[in-house]
Amino acid sequence: MESESIETEEREGSEEEQNDGEGETPERVEKYDRFKKVDRARYDRVNDFVRKRTYVTAREWAIARLCADFRTETGVEMTLVGENLPDLVPFMEDTYTPQAVNQARSSFEDKVRKSGATFLYGAMSGFFTTEELDEMMYEVTETARFLLEVEGAEVDVDHETEVEDRISDAMREIRRSSEELREDEKEHECPDCGHEF
Repeated sequence: MESESIETEEREGSEEEQNDGEGETPERVEKYDRFKKVDRARYDRVNDFVRKRTYVTAREWAIARLCADFRTETGVEMTLVGENLPDLVPFMEDTYTPQAVNQARSSFEDKVRKSGATFLYGAMSGFFTTEELDEMMYEVTETARFLLEVEGAEVDVDHETEVEDRISDAMREIRRSSEELREDEKEHECPDCGHEF
C-alpha cells in the first residue's frame, strides 16, 4: 500500500468539554493505547478510509477491537466500552449503550463471515487464476496490515511474510481441490442435458 494515510483534523472542543465532566476515567481506559495514530482524526474521515477498503464501518471496526481487548472470563465489558468510547478511540465522539456496542460487534462479525464466504466462493469457483488470487491476497494483506498498524499493533515483517505464504498455500490448495470437485461432477453428468450417468 503506497504511503497510505488517514488525514487528521483538530477535534472541536476542549478535552474537558469532550469528557462532559462525568466521573473519573477508569485506569484501564486511561492506559489503553490503541488508535493513537489517528489521535486527531474525525470519524467521517476514518470511516471513509475504512469503507473504501473493507465492508465494515469505522464504528464496527473500533468496537470489535475494543470487545476483543476488554474481554474477560465472564464476557465482554460492554458497559465499560460503551461509556468510555470517546476516551478509548479518538475518532469516536459519543458514548454507546451496551446494546449498541453488542450490535456493532455483531454487525462486524456478520460482515466478516459474509466477506469470507464471498472470497472463498470466488477462489473455489475458478473465476480467478492462481496468479490473480496471489495478487488479490497481497492487496488484502496490505490493507489488513495497515489497519493493524493504525490500531497500534507491531507487525513483524517475518511474521507477515510467513502468514502471507501460509494463506497463499491454503488458497492454492482450495483452488486445486475445487477444480477436482468440479471435474468429478462433470464426469457424472451429460454436458448437454445434465443427465447423471
